Amino acid sequence: MKQLLFILLFIGLISFTSCRDDFELEPSFGALEFSKDTVYLDTVFTNIGSSTYSFKVYNRRDQDISIPSIQLNHGESSNFRLNVDGVAGKTINDINILANDSIFVFVEVTADIQELSQDQLSFLYTDQINFDTGANRQQVELVSLVQDAHFLFPERFEDGSTETLSLGLDEEGQEIQIDGFILDDEHLTFTSGKPYVIYGFAGVPSGETLSIEAGARVHFHENSGIIVSRDASMRALGEVSADPELMENEIIFEGDRLEPEFSEVPGQWAAIWLTQGSTNHRFDHVTIKNSTVGILMDSNDGTDQPTLTLKNTQIYNSANVGLLARTAFIDAENVVINNSGQVSLNLSLGGRYNFRHCTFANYWRNGFRQFPAVLIENNLEAGEALFVADLVEANFSNCIIYGNESIELIFNKVDEAAFNYKFENCLLRFNDTSNRFVDNDLYDFENTDLFENIILNDEPLFLDAEVNQMIISNESPADAAGNATTANRVPFDILGKDRTQSPDLGAYQSILFEE
Repeated sequence: MKQLLFILLFIGLISFTSCRDDFELEPSFGALEFSKDTVYLDTVFTNIGSSTYSFKVYNRRDQDISIPSIQLNHGESSNFRLNVDGVAGKTINDINILANDSIFVFVEVTADIQELSQDQLSFLYTDQINFDTGANRQQVELVSLVQDAHFLFPERFEDGSTETLSLGLDEEGQEIQIDGFILDDEHLTFTSGKPYVIYGFAGVPSGETLSIEAGARVHFHENSGIIVSRDASMRALGEVSADPELMENEIIFEGDRLEPEFSEVPGQWAAIWLTQGSTNHRFDHVTIKNSTVGILMDSNDGTDQPTLTLKNTQIYNSANVGLLARTAFIDAENVVINNSGQVSLNLSLGGRYNFRHCTFANYWRNGFRQFPAVLIENNLEAGEALFVADLVEANFSNCIIYGNESIELIFNKVDEAAFNYKFENCLLRFNDTSNRFVDNDLYDFENTDLFENIILNDEPLFLDAEVNQMIISNESPADAAGNATTANRVPFDILGKDRTQSPDLGAYQSILFEE
């Protein structure tokens, strides 16, 4: 009986406390504390929403308090948005904070620079959050930089459908379509004024050339990219800056999220796709980052000149492949590729390739990686079908191939097609600890017809490969190990530093690292 009375008393006590609605609340009295007195929302493009930023509001008192109002200073016309303790709005009333407790305030912004300023490419947009009013008012400042841009996107039709590009027919005869649009004449030259933001795939029409001028910035939304059609070309020609540390004249391709936390996130956009039959592509002083595939060079144009020429080009943080070439003809110098989810350089299905003073590395740490930094093949499996094509040549001179796996160079050869390659004055990571390839003639590093002046498995001493700082130390084994003839063909490194007197391997001349 006593136990039953105890249970009933306990239940009654719980009911009394849970139904209590007579908390004594004090006004805030201007005694709030904040984790930030100013919230800096990073740069956003006009009319594109920002990430969500937050700060905490503290009640340090021993008494529960109530904040009568929390509102943006610009009221309903503000381009900022608030969420306070789960309540969204631009004016929020009667927010309670328990004694010695806190609440979160979340802030976002979407602004139209045309409404803010008619003649500026960027505009510093500010507002304040007012906590309470009158003598008790406290404020937290809000600051964001709004950037104007050229926005290129597929047309949306009255029936709700969106403009698409055709990629031909699939195995069942069905048309393959992707969201995209054809660039018109006025958009076939990208300049260095406003950045460009692309939604969907921007198609370069047959017979035309897309020209990207020095200093241009091109940003892609999710699942977007550039696709160059048959008989069309792409020329992205940046310049080396007078101050190599600034690199303001290079061309940058990246995603459209400008917040720092997205600056090194792979897979934010799709690819630059140079399709079969496209021709005469040139990239110089270009950085491509955070894509799924950096460049897909699909076949060659059938001429005796390279279909794709790469100079002073960097490709970083590709979710799948940095440079994927299928039966391509590529001539490259001072190219750096690093941090790829699968392969940094995949020479697939044969082709012709010449790489001089290039750095191909892979220090991917975002998950398991089963492929090497460099994969060279003369065949391609597609379902049950096997396609083969001659690897006419794959020449690497004064290059570095390295990474955080034991073996960073793999050949995939079938006898039905030619397989020609030569590595000269290169530093390679090939540490065959399990002796898988000990009797495989493809990896006979003593065969000077295939490998000449090779440095095996010595750390190249990159500055910080995990964050794509691929310059090497002057104590690197790659220092002064280059072939002079090759260096004379590429007399300056990717930063414009002379290498003819003492050429190092890779795209960079070495430097003295500071302690």
